[in-house]
Amino acid sequence: MCNLYSLGRQGPAALRAYFGAEHDETGNMPELPAIFPDQMAPVVLAGEGGRTLTMMRWGIPGPKAFGEHPVTNVRNVASPHWRPWLKPAYRCLVPAASFSEYADTKPRKTPVWFALNEDRPLFAFAGIWRPWTGVRGTKAENPERSEAEHRLFSFLTTDANGVVGPVHPKAMPVLLTKPEEWASWLEAPTAEALTLQRPLPDDEMIEVARGARQDP
Repeated sequence: MCNLYSLGRQGPAALRAYFGAEHDETGNMPELPAIFPDQMAPVVLAGEGGRTLTMMRWGIPGPKAFGEHPVTNVRNVASPHWRPWLKPAYRCLVPAASFSEYADTKPRKTPVWFALNEDRPLFAFAGIWRPWTGVRGTKAENPERSEAEHRLFSFLTTDANGVVGPVHPKAMPVLLTKPEEWASWLEAPTAEALTLQRPLPDDEMIEVARGARQDP
């Protein structure tokens, strides 16, 4: 599963322009060359007043039967646990410039980075989000472990393509690279939007780096 991705040096202005966001709620967003689970990261939402760039925390609690641990990657969209959040109101775009899967090397696993090309142009993961009340955040962010209201996101995965498969054969994130795909994911009826849950063709992405825990 993908538990690390990067926005490189892309800031809010670049994200707004690229994804057509008319509103910006990100505030003083830092550069994000490495985004890990439970971290705050930008997402794009659709609304009557246009698209909004905002910040949410990565990882939606999973089913109670499995301990409600935060889930960063969602594969089984037929699950009753995930179906409510597949409606248009709870879909989002998760901007990224590259993502990492870990090669099963010894003595430690090796981060392997993938992007559309060496220049790391922006794309989006097909995301979902939900409101949630509970304890989240690092000890530095929330030392008292206090409950609060949060907005949490995850993104869909699908079969690995021929580029990702040699490193992580089980799955890869759903990558959306075209404006019409972004619009469909944000606005289309659920059945139509879920046709986007497919691997990106091999010739549309490459491996760009190995070894580092951030990119570039």
